[in-house]
Amino acid sequence: MLDRTSLLVAQLHTHQIGLKMTSPPVPAKTFKSFADLARFYCENEDYRIICRPRKDTQACIVAPHGGSIEPKTSDIARAIAGTEFSLYLFEGIRPTDNYEALHLTSHYFDEPSCLNMLASCDDVVTIHGCSVKGEVVLIGGRDNPLANELLASISETGVKCEATGHQFPASNPNNICNRGRRKVGVQLELSRELRQSPNIQRVELAVRSVLLQRASSKGNPA
Repeated sequence: MLDRTSLLVAQLHTHQIGLKMTSPPVPAKTFKSFADLARFYCENEDYRIICRPRKDTQACIVAPHGGSIEPKTSDIARAIAGTEFSLYLFEGIRPTDNYEALHLTSHYFDEPSCLNMLASCDDVVTIHGCSVKGEVVLIGGRDNPLANELLASISETGVKCEATGHQFPASNPNNICNRGRRKVGVQLELSRELRQSPNIQRVELAVRSVLLQRASSKGNPA
């Protein structure tokens, strides 16, 4: 049987847990680094990190807002990476408010294991979700040659694809897509309708075909 002091401690603990579950999340838009985010949220409780480097490839697919932050971006990144390319996922696993709590702005996303893996990658493609209308892919990033190859390949599928004149240029050198060995990369913003459409498979295959061709031209096993 609990004595009075132990009972009060137990009641206080229960009250604190209740506050944690019901209080609004600290908004990720206030964070300037992954270290800021990690001060308020816990790995394997609020988020999980999946880091799958491959030594025989120089390409990496990254979903920095995966899981329930930007739904289906983890699945799309996995499909593009397949077994040939390195894969990094930062996934929200909270029961609610994943976007508000964990959507760390891309040019502040500096999670150490991600940066470590990208340091040995020449081709970096990041997968994001956006809310523009229709089935659309918006291409950004500083790797113009790769962006143009992806633009052509995706456009051939019949899915609308734009590389200029949109709100996601990803031109900041600190954007996670530009943190690979060559300091350039590509960001793919995929509309919600496209992520929920069977046509997303065409986009996945189009991106894979470009990366596989580039790997082959460099003599990589992939």
